[in-house]
Amino acid sequence: MSHATAVADKTPSTLRGASLPKWSPWAIAGGSLALAVLIGLVGGLDSKVQWGLIAGLLFISGTYGIAAKIEGRRQAKDRVATSLVWVAFILAVIPLVSLLWTTIQRGTKVLDVYFLTHSMGVVADSEPGGGIYHAIIGSLEQVGLATAIGAPIGILTAIYLVEYGRGGLAKAVTFFVDVMTGIPSIVAGLFILSLMLMLDMQPFGFAGSLALAILMMPVVVRSTEEMLKLVPNELREASLALGVPKWRTILKVVVPTSIGGIITGVMLSIARIAGETAPVLLLVFGNPFINNNPFEGAQASLPLYIYQQYSQSAGSSAAYDRAWAASLTLIAFVMILNLVARGIARWKAPKTGR
Repeated sequence: MSHATAVADKTPSTLRGASLPKWSPWAIAGGSLALAVLIGLVGGLDSKVQWGLIAGLLFISGTYGIAAKIEGRRQAKDRVATSLVWVAFILAVIPLVSLLWTTIQRGTKVLDVYFLTHSMGVVADSEPGGGIYHAIIGSLEQVGLATAIGAPIGILTAIYLVEYGRGGLAKAVTFFVDVMTGIPSIVAGLFILSLMLMLDMQPFGFAGSLALAILMMPVVVRSTEEMLKLVPNELREASLALGVPKWRTILKVVVPTSIGGIITGVMLSIARIAGETAPVLLLVFGNPFINNNPFEGAQASLPLYIYQQYSQSAGSSAAYDRAWAASLTLIAFVMILNLVARGIARWKAPKTGR
């Protein structure tokens, strides 16, 4: 190596401009938060939400000003875009964390083994005691039956639209799926209720499952359709080139490739219908006693139980505590379902590698 080359290697590059250190966003965020608190105290702003909004604005403007002075306007715009993403993320997470914290704080007062294993059959809504065992049984049966009806229909409909759908029928199915996506839950309940009145039927759990299945199907169709579209056409063409029939290509190649997204979409639809109250109120009617048969007699469910207990909470702190405990149970139920779905999706996902 020549002396000139060695000197050139030791000389710093002049093409690289000055840049902010890695800890600068945290320093700007801390300064913005402190300045926002000071502005809030001086200005007499009592709401912490106002303090947070001021801190977000100061963080974005401070990031742009400091980055523009040191790194230039082009890099400053990039940092502002990143800052906007972070601020939007924090604004979305704070209400969720606050809701979860409030539910845990208030729901753990009466949440115990007794609460989970007893019903309200011999306890008045204004009295302490009782539990949600009957509501858990009702929710599991109603949501399970709705999933058994809605998930297969939704998945098969999505497969038809992506793999076979052509012409007017496919356009009509797509249009009605879009319409059903925006249907309020009360409309689905009224539809099943009108059928029950025509057939002179009494409230029972399976009627609620039918209404929940109606709400579930368009969500499953849309999510499954998008997952199937992400499967590369090269995989389909390679399978067909080997002489594999199309139905077998779909069953062995397309569906396994997108199984993770399909399961996630099904879980999202279950999470949506698990908290519906209006169809259950119309069709299932509620029952303080344990009813293990969804095809006969009124049943309870967790959303309906929460509504009934909270409506009685004006004169009873016991009903208020039971409503929050049931809400925490419902959130835990949905979270467990999502964790199980992620585990199944990871287990069933196609193995990647070279």
